[in-house]
Amino acid sequence: MVNSGNAALRAARQALGYRSQAALADALTTVAREIGLRIEVASRTVRRWESSEPPWPNPEYAAALEALFKRPVTELGFVPPWSDDAATTPDARANGATGSTRKYRRAGSATALPATVAHEYRAITVAHRHLYWSLPASQLQRSVSTHARLGEELLAHIEGAAKTVMAQSVSESSLLSGRLEFFDLQQPKDAQSSFVLALQTAHEAGDALLGAAVLAHMAFIPAFSGDMGRADEARERIRAARAFARRGQANHEITAWLDAVEAEAETRFGNPRQAVSILERAEKNYALHDPAQAPSPAWMDWFSPTRLAGFKANTLITTGDGRQALATLEQVLDELPPESEKQRSVYLADAAAACVLEKAPEQACTYLGAALDILAEHWYATTLDRIKAVRQKLRKWDSLPEVRALDERLYDWHTTVNSIVR
Repeated sequence: MVNSGNAALRAARQALGYRSQAALADALTTVAREIGLRIEVASRTVRRWESSEPPWPNPEYAAALEALFKRPVTELGFVPPWSDDAATTPDARANGATGSTRKYRRAGSATALPATVAHEYRAITVAHRHLYWSLPASQLQRSVSTHARLGEELLAHIEGAAKTVMAQSVSESSLLSGRLEFFDLQQPKDAQSSFVLALQTAHEAGDALLGAAVLAHMAFIPAFSGDMGRADEARERIRAARAFARRGQANHEITAWLDAVEAEAETRFGNPRQAVSILERAEKNYALHDPAQAPSPAWMDWFSPTRLAGFKANTLITTGDGRQALATLEQVLDELPPESEKQRSVYLADAAAACVLEKAPEQACTYLGAALDILAEHWYATTLDRIKAVRQKLRKWDSLPEVRALDERLYDWHTTVNSIVR
């Protein structure tokens, strides 16, 4: 009997009206852009996927495939390399020898994982979310990343309603891993991989709000890159995030956060006046938020009216309005909850930047010293970047004893080693 290749993918392609492999490649490239992925699918890649031995697609390609076909890649003739039936032929896969028939083998057992595994996995995901505010980032990131990858492997062996629970938990875990890698540890490439997995599993869970959160975080990567040529990339991901948010019937708090993300991007791409206007819209959105009527998902614990004010203060600094920025930041620092030490260190650095605008270098050094005190206990790479940016602006006051004392703190063993190693 002649092997007909990956009949499942070919049939799915033809069912959507794509007559050629090139047409499918173009469609996948388009849908990838729509969900915030900057990949291009070549016709030769589709040809390999439709061969008798299709390779398992990498996460970004898998996310595009699932977004286009609205089904898991395991239903498109692909078998993950860790699966027991990885050697199954494409014809057998097309006839149902994959997906729900795949079994998880452990110690000779051929039974599928029980639904309780998904709920136990979720409990760990929730614990990690709470630990973010207190544990050292490098230690927590290792645990969260391992947890996310474990969930990715186990997801194929969970069935029924528990599969949605599992997929949501893996997505949340991957999102947290990406946040740690990007904001805490300055590892944007690792963060991108984590965000892709988070997006893929949010799709598997059918959770549009999680998808919106992931896409908005993906916008931070080009926005923080310092490359003005990546502005369209960031804006495209924000547009995709807003589309997902509308699909998920996002509340006013989520909409306000998306406004804040857009404002942050525009500030970094040299449009602070536009960013101020966007933040004013965010404030109006937040004023309409009623948590009793439309609560936000539990995983969205990184935003509040206080933090929105922090976004606005940073943008005001960019416009040169140091006095209003400092007044806003002083209020923010008073209202910030005690457990938000990482964010407090950022706001202290921003307050120092506002003081420089107001030509108050001694006060700026006081704020930076307080930020460094927090860094000694709660490392946060984003804060160190902002401290160093303010130090550059203090050069005209290098002779001041406060500035020299700041350098002793900024370049002590602890801060220097951590900034290089991490």
